Amino acid sequence: MLKHFRMLADYNRWANVQVYNAAADLSDAEFHEDRGAFFGSLHGTLNHLLIADRLWMHRFNGTGGVPASLETVLHDTLKGLCSLREAEDRNIIMWLETLDADALAVDLTYTSILRPGAITVPLHAAVSHMFNHHTHHRGQCHTILTSMGKPSLVLDLLNFLRSEGTRWM
Repeated sequence: MLKHFRMLADYNRWANVQVYNAAADLSDAEFHEDRGAFFGSLHGTLNHLLIADRLWMHRFNGTGGVPASLETVLHDTLKGLCSLREAEDRNIIMWLETLDADALAVDLTYTSILRPGAITVPLHAAVSHMFNHHTHHRGQCHTILTSMGKPSLVLDLLNFLRSEGTRWM
């Protein structure tokens, strides 16, 4: 399972690069345009993913800045968000390198910023959720981009494994 999560972290980094590279072709107005996604714009969706990762990583290892709410804007520009995204992806990868298999079986207890009260789940379930959450919202990013007439992105895990991720095969 640990090898699987390390692969997902590498895939997550790669897929984020694909989305940010595609977003680089947008004007600032397009990047901020409300396209009806859950977080409105591509900016809002990418910002949300970064906020969520910071929250999860703080829960996992107690480090990093924790946004006060899901509406916090971490950076208003694509370039600024991209820089923060790259750093967070490195943080996730490095954290997973510090774990052993036994660590994933430990329970994680945290408090959601959306609901009061403690929540306890196995660490492996929370890590799975973090990566699944990314896949969910990257799909929204893809929809936003294609609704603007941009080319469809190939974000499949197997595409990653056949290209940049061959070391995981």
